[in-house]
Amino acid sequence: MATNSKKVAWITGGGTGIGLATAQRLAGQGWHVAVSGRREAELKAACDAIAAAGGTAEAVPLDVSDAAAVSKAAEGILARNGRIDALVCSAGTNVPNRYWKDLTPEAFAKVSAINLNGVAFCVGSVLPTMRAAGGGTIVVVSSWAGWRYLPFTGAAYGATKQGLSPLVESINDQEGGNGIRATHVCPGEVATPILRSRPVPPPEEDIARMLKPEDVGDAIAYAVNAPAHVCLNEIVIGPTWNRIYRGAEDLRRR
Repeated sequence: MATNSKKVAWITGGGTGIGLATAQRLAGQGWHVAVSGRREAELKAACDAIAAAGGTAEAVPLDVSDAAAVSKAAEGILARNGRIDALVCSAGTNVPNRYWKDLTPEAFAKVSAINLNGVAFCVGSVLPTMRAAGGGTIVVVSSWAGWRYLPFTGAAYGATKQGLSPLVESINDQEGGNGIRATHVCPGEVATPILRSRPVPPPEEDIARMLKPEDVGDAIAYAVNAPAHVCLNEIVIGPTWNRIYRGAEDLRRR
């Protein structure tokens, strides 16, 4: 087994959006990052950009809904680096058919497989390594919908994101004595590609006022780099001009 002198962070959903911004931030702070996602071209572009900025990264293609593939990916990262110091679960999805009148069992299962099962699979795959090392950090990227009910995100998305809160708390409850800490991150609207999957995408002028992926990446990096005795159990972050409070035509119930 190789041993990396740098701390190693594994970031799912690392090819775009919040995951990519987090990978770039951590790499800039001296971490080696392993970025996972389903689209290899995006992972390569992410790793190339990190390398061009002076950081180190490796691409680990992965569908987080596949438990066996998750275990294999974790084993590979560990074999190449000798350590996994942090896990950032940023892979997520939603579907256009969000209301019960349109929601199909297949759509609900797809969202659950990635947003909830995928997180559980990744967490389970790194806990033995972190226990053996005497510590580690797990960050789960949820949503404002994982903190408060939001009708426009849909039943499947809301249910899976709400489920992440007790998942994270259970890690802190059961693994804090092993030096392992977990953070539940609940961003408001962020200008990421997932916005395009909404039944009615928001207007460009509203997107310009939303959080940027880098804003959330900075918050995640703070949680990951905090002193070992500090656990940020939950981070709720939103834009100042917050459409969840203000309302918007595209968020109107249809």
